Amino acid sequence: MSLAIRVIPCLDVKDGRVVKGVNFQDLRDAGDPVELAARYESQGADEITFLDVSASREGRATMLEVVSATAEQVFVPLTVGGGVRSVADVDRLLQAGADKVGVNTAAIERPELIAQVAERFGNQVLVVSVDARRCPAGVRTESGYEVTTHGGSRSTGIDAVAWAARAVELGAGEIMLSSMDADGVKEGFDLEMLDEVRRVVSVPLIASGGAGSPQDFAQAARHGADAVLAASVFHFGTMTVRQAKEAMAAAGLEVRW
Repeated sequence: MSLAIRVIPCLDVKDGRVVKGVNFQDLRDAGDPVELAARYESQGADEITFLDVSASREGRATMLEVVSATAEQVFVPLTVGGGVRSVADVDRLLQAGADKVGVNTAAIERPELIAQVAERFGNQVLVVSVDARRCPAGVRTESGYEVTTHGGSRSTGIDAVAWAARAVELGAGEIMLSSMDADGVKEGFDLEMLDEVRRVVSVPLIASGGAGSPQDFAQAARHGADAVLAASVFHFGTMTVRQAKEAMAAAGLEVRW
């Protein structure tokens, strides 16, 4: 684990606005992405993550504008994902001002993309997103977790823990582990899943999905997360970034102030 645990607000962007739902359903407006990013920077966010949830041709153009506008005003690292399908997509986002780029579905379909991006830009810019859930009826994997795509709506039958390990072998610099079961539910992170993935990957591990209280952040860190990502609890005023860091500091964990 890294010495200081990072707190990362996540902004799901659709048509130029931040949205948030539960289990990726019933999206509601949460504000302007540039304004929210600036607010979170002022609260002490270590990084900001943007996810393009429309990811159409128009959505990608809109996201490039959002990234450029944010990079001009916000000076913490920006990670951008959603609809990234090629080395050229990564290049465009980095040129727009992203510091890191997240890949998900395209990496599952073409694992060689991970190696191609890492070779071209270095693995420090590559975050592989693993959207995982506990296996539903009719699906079995060795770990009991499977990878999903399309916002958790499509089953792949791929073992999530094994896929995270393979992604690192191919060149992923970080793993963003998102629990589709816990997304937006605010009942805590899937700590068992964190334990399983932490056991097989050595790169930084970002926990996502389930934050409901400041103490949830500390729990995730104690189960191997190097960074903890959340969305709705920040967007809708449940807590601030600073409160999340205060809870981790009170638990004896190192954070950046």
